[in-house]
Order: sequence, then structure tokens, then C-alpha cells
Amino acid sequence: MNLHRITFVAALFLAVTAYADAPTKSIEFDAGRLAAVPEKMAGFVRANKAPGIVTLVATRDKIVQTTAVGLADIEGKRTMAADTLFWIASMTKPITGAALMILQDEGKLSIDDPVSKFIPAFKGVKLDGKAPSREITLRDLATHTSGIGEAAQAQSVAGSTIKDIAEKIAAQPLKYEPGTKWSYGSGLTVIGRVIEVASGQPYEEFLQKRLLDPLKMEETTFNLSADQLKRIARSYQPAKDGKGLDPVPNRYVIDDPSKKQTPNPSGGLFSTAGDIARFYQMALRGGELDGKRILSEKAVKQMTSILIDDKIVTGFTPGNGWGMGFCVVREPQGVTAMVSPGTFGHGGAHGTQSWADPKRGVIFIMLVQRTGFGNGDDSDIRRAFQTAVVEAIK
Repeated sequence: MNLHRITFVAALFLAVTAYADAPTKSIEFDAGRLAAVPEKMAGFVRANKAPGIVTLVATRDKIVQTTAVGLADIEGKRTMAADTLFWIASMTKPITGAALMILQDEGKLSIDDPVSKFIPAFKGVKLDGKAPSREITLRDLATHTSGIGEAAQAQSVAGSTIKDIAEKIAAQPLKYEPGTKWSYGSGLTVIGRVIEVASGQPYEEFLQKRLLDPLKMEETTFNLSADQLKRIARSYQPAKDGKGLDPVPNRYVIDDPSKKQTPNPSGGLFSTAGDIARFYQMALRGGELDGKRILSEKAVKQMTSILIDDKIVTGFTPGNGWGMGFCVVREPQGVTAMVSPGTFGHGGAHGTQSWADPKRGVIFIMLVQRTGFGNGDDSDIRRAFQTAVVEAIK
């Protein structure tokens, strides 16, 4: 039995245990304590640590609380609202991971397939001028243990397709032997191309028809409509003079809705708190929502299990492992001290956070658009939000 298989069997056992321990009925919250959430978020806005913040608390069955404080656009004096859209950046990755798992459920691929089965260019990848000891697998890509580099430069080339970008990544030298280390990168971008090859559809079309539409994630998109542009949150950074916040351009926000850009499977989606909650409710319910089965229970357990060797150290906060596009908390500590082992989720480049605690059956979503404040996954805002929610549980 190989190391991957041993690791997966152990992780799957932990995942099954977590699901078995999940609450059989909806968890209850103390309304008075939960009211502390918007109060704490407003404090960060007053301190100029964020222009505005949307938070959402949910269980597998319902939305418990949605709050919006501050401004979505300081210059335009536009108030933050529950339906404000955010660039969710790398929170796109678990959604792409789920799309891949749909294809595994259909028998069109396995996460342990070599990438070269779908993208022949990966047959020729090199490490220090030589072939690596084994081929890169889909698991390696989704868990950031493949050794590939970043695709930021290839992604920014006008007119590039996902196929072009994946092949440019394949042409780059590996940084280490597949499966031996962790480095955050563009593995889910390559997964986007695998989805195209295995499904016979453009990535964004498959995502829309097989995941976003069935889940009724009606606001989630790579290309903002004219109406959505009016509701997009602007990004901000600390002002140069140390007073207040300055706006930051976001290359993903295109003011002309008729201009489409190449969808980025690693970080191009826009969404709302309500839409993201539906994705996590589906995961907490073992792949089903509103009577529609999106993924098998086995696929969800695999996605949300730690699928890498326990000795591999991962980011962005200590005590974590990695599943298929999801970061998974192995040992709660620091900013994750208040959640249960097995909590899974992902953050985004401009501070967005989305996590689900399967043992408690609670979903935490915190949306903000800011940069220049350090590690978004280890932010004081995330810590304060999650702590307030857990303290409100009866």
C-alpha cells in the first residue's frame, strides 16, 4: 500500500468520524451574544482596518445571521449591503475542486490519475533538467504539492485560454519532487483545463451548468453584469499618510460588461455571502442541497479530508493540512483555536474568508476587500468574527 493510499485511508476515517459527530439537529445560538458580531465588525471599520464588512453565519439547514457594516465604496458613499458582491479570489479553488469531484463521481477521472492523461504536455515536466521520480497527479495539483510554479504571468496575457495557461505552466521547471512539499500555487488552474478535457465542455460552462445553477448560486460569476457592477465592493489599502484608506485597482473588475476575460479557476470568481453559504451547506450536507445531489458523500469526505502526508508543513496558518481545494484544520490553534478539527475552508487575496465546522455544523463567512494588512487568513477580523460566533452557541 503506497503512502498516498495510507494517508487517504487515515484521513477518510477522520472525515467519517467528523460526519458521524456532526449535530443531528440544527444548532442553537444565543441572540444577544450573536448581536456582538456586527458590533465587533463595526469596530474594525471605525479603526480604518476595513472599509466595510459582510458576515454570514449558517448551519447546514438555514441562514442564522447576515450582517453588513461600513461602506462598499468610500468615495461614492455606498453602504455595504448583504447582497454586495466581492472578488472572492482564491475562494474559487474549492469550487473548482468540487467541479473536478463531479467528474470523478461520473467515473471520468480519479484524483490519482496523472495530469498527463488529460494534458500531454505534463508528460515532459522537468526537475533540475531531469524527469521527476513520478508524474504529477490531480491530487498533487489540488493539494498544492505538485511542485509547479505560479501562473500569474500567463494568466494576465490578453487572449489566453485555460489550455494555453496550463501548457505554459507545464513548460516551467518544477520546484521539487511531486508530493514531497507544499507550496501554494496554480494547481487548480491546471485542474480547470483537466475539467475541460474530461467533460468536453469549456470550464466555465461546466461549472455553471453542473454546480452554480443547481446550487442556485445566481450571483457567482467570472464576468460582472451591469447590475452587479453597481453592487461590487471596492478594494482598499492603508492610506500613504497613515490616515484612512486608499482605493486599490482590481484587474478582475472590468467596467465594460461586454468585455469578457479568461476565467481563472484559481481565483477569478465574484460572489455574495448568500451564494457562498449555499456551497458550504451543500458540503455540510454531504453533497446535497434542496433535494438535489451535487456530489456523492464519498466525494465530499474526500474533498474535505487531509490528503497529504502529515509531515508536510502547509500554510497559511499553523496546524493545517490540505484536501481537494480546501484547507483543512488538523490541530486548531491561533486563529483556528475556536473551531473543531476537520474544519475546512479557504480565504481570498483581499481578506475574504469562508469556513465550515462539520462537528458543530456551523458555517462562517466573512467578506471584506482590503490589502496591505498582512496575512488575511490570520487576520484580527477573522479571529474576532469566529470567536464571537462560537461564543454565541448555546
